[in-house]
Amino acid sequence: MNATVGDIPGNAAKILDFAKRAKALGADVLLTPELMLCGYPPEDLLFREDFYAACERELDALALALPDLDMIVGYPLLQDGRSFNAASLLRGGRRVATYRKQRLPNYEVFDEERYFDACDEACVVEIKGVRCGINICADVWEAGSADRARDAGAEVLLVLNASPYHIGKRDLRAQVLRERIAATGLPVVYANLVGGQDELVFDGGSFALDAQGEVRCRLPHFEEALEIVEIVDGAPLAGPIAAPAVVEAEVYQALVLGVRDYLGKNGFPGAIIGLSGGIDSALTLCVAVDALGADKVRAVMMPSPYTAQISLDDSREMIRLLGVQYDEIPIEPAMKTFAAMLEKEFAGLPADTTEENLQARIRGMILMALSNKTGSLVLTTGNKSEMAVGYCTLYGDMAGGFAVIKDIAKTLVYRISNWRNTVSYAIPERIITRPPSAELKPGQVDQDSLPPYEVLDAIVEAYMERDISPRDIVACGYAEADVRRVVRLLKISEYKRRQAPVGIRVTQRGFGKDWRYPITNRYRDPF
Repeated sequence: MNATVGDIPGNAAKILDFAKRAKALGADVLLTPELMLCGYPPEDLLFREDFYAACERELDALALALPDLDMIVGYPLLQDGRSFNAASLLRGGRRVATYRKQRLPNYEVFDEERYFDACDEACVVEIKGVRCGINICADVWEAGSADRARDAGAEVLLVLNASPYHIGKRDLRAQVLRERIAATGLPVVYANLVGGQDELVFDGGSFALDAQGEVRCRLPHFEEALEIVEIVDGAPLAGPIAAPAVVEAEVYQALVLGVRDYLGKNGFPGAIIGLSGGIDSALTLCVAVDALGADKVRAVMMPSPYTAQISLDDSREMIRLLGVQYDEIPIEPAMKTFAAMLEKEFAGLPADTTEENLQARIRGMILMALSNKTGSLVLTTGNKSEMAVGYCTLYGDMAGGFAVIKDIAKTLVYRISNWRNTVSYAIPERIITRPPSAELKPGQVDQDSLPPYEVLDAIVEAYMERDISPRDIVACGYAEADVRRVVRLLKISEYKRRQAPVGIRVTQRGFGKDWRYPITNRYRDPF
C-alpha cells in the first residue's frame, strides 16, 4: 500500500478498500505495512498527542468497518506516557492483540529512538489454527525479536515493513531474512510499504520465504499490489514471483515514483524544467513525463550567447519526441541589463565565475517566476557528482522545489539515459555522446574544472558513501592530487548542499537525512 503521511482518514479508507478486496479473494488475514495508518516516517508529528488521538479514533472506526476477516495494521501508540511503533490484530470490531516494536533503528535515514520506546514482549496470535508471530521491520534485521516469537510458539512470522529503497536493498532484505530463518526455522511473510515520502522512496516488493529461505511469492516493485499467500502445515505455498529489474530500470522506477508522489501528495498541478540540451535536464524531463504525463510538464530553454546550436537543436528534438509544452526565452537581454547595472562595481575587475553565475541565476529567476505564476513546481536537474563538489550555483541551477537526480552520480545518469532509450527513444543520441558542458563561457566543458566523471564518482562514492579514508582511496590507485581536490571540494560545498531542495535518495547514503556533516569544519583528513 502507498500511504500518505498525516492523511489518517485517507490511509484508513485505503486499508478498508484493500481489506474488502482481500476478503473477496478469500483471505483470512490482511497484513499491512509498518505505520500504515499514519504513513511513514511521521517524524515530529509524533511529538503531538493529538496525532496519536486521531490515529486511535480512526483505528477504532476501521475495526468496526472491517469485513469478516482479521487484519494486522501498523500505527503509532501512546500508552501510559510512552510511545510505541505498534501493530494490532483487528478482529470482530476490536483489537485482540497488540505488538510493540522491539528494535528501533537509529542509523542511515532512521531516527526512531527520537520518537519511540522499545519493547521486549513477543506477540503470537492464532489465525485459522496457525500460530503467527508479529515483528516490525528492524526487528528482523537483528537477532532477538524473531527468536522470542519462535519461543512463544510461532509457526510463521508476519512482518510489517517500511523499508526504504536504495540500490541493492532487495537482495540485502532477502539475505537478512534468510539469516533470521536459519536461526529460527520460521517462514516469513514480509509486507513492505510503497510510495514516495519527501526524499525517501519505498519500493514495495513484498515477499514470502519458506523455512529453507526460498522465495515462494514476490509482488512487483514500485507499485501497489495485493496477493494471497496460502499457508499449509506452517509453510507458504508457491505463488506469483515478480521478476527483478536491472539496476538502471529499478532506479528509474524509483525516480518516477518519487516525482509522482511528491507532486501529487503535495498538490502541485505540474512541473517546470529548465532544459539545457545536456544529459541531466534530459533525464529529468523524461522522468517527469513518465511520472506525470506530458500534459503536466513544461520545458523552458533559456539560451545565452554561449549556448551551442546543437543544444537548441537537440532540445527541440526531445520536445518533439515527448510532446510537452516548450518555451524558449533568451537571457541575453537580462545579461546586458545586469552588466550595465554592475558596470561601476565591477570596473577594473576581470570576468570570472561571477558572470557565469549570473547567467545561472537569471535562468533560476525566470523558472521561479513561471512557477509562482502557474503553481507548477520547478524540478532542479543537478546530479550527485555536481552536488558533491559544488559544481552548481546557489539561487541559479539549484533554484527549485525538488531535486530529481540529486542522488544520481553522473556516470549513472548516462547508464539510466541509455536504458530509458531502450524503452522508447526519448533522449537524442547526441545529448548522450557529446562532452558535458555548463555552456557559461566559450568552449567550456565540465572536465575543465573537474576530474573525469569516472574518477570523480569513484572517489565520491568511496569517501562519502563508504567512509573510506583518503589515504586508502589513494592506495586503490587514484591519483593523490585528484583525491585531495575532490575531498576538499566536497567539504567546502556543504553550505550549498544545506540550501539545496530535497531530492530522491537511491543510494545507501545520499546528501540528505543520512549525511550530517558540519558546515563550519576545520578537520582535515590525513594522507
